[in-house]
Amino acid sequence: MNHPTPHAPEPISVRIPEAVRLTGISRSVLYELIQTGELNVVKLGRATLVPVASLRALVEKNTRKAA
Repeated sequence: MNHPTPHAPEPISVRIPEAVRLTGISRSVLYELIQTGELNVVKLGRATLVPVASLRALVEKNTRKAA
């Protein structure tokens, strides 16, 4: 009998290096987006976390249809 494989829960936020890896944009562009308010962050102590929902919204907002 086949049992479904449990999936790891999707993170709700990631650190800056992971946000860079997930989006493919540079670290400096990521910080620029944070400064301009286009990307939300959560500060917990010294950690800066980027909500995954904010990354998805950024990509969706900037997605263009092929001509």
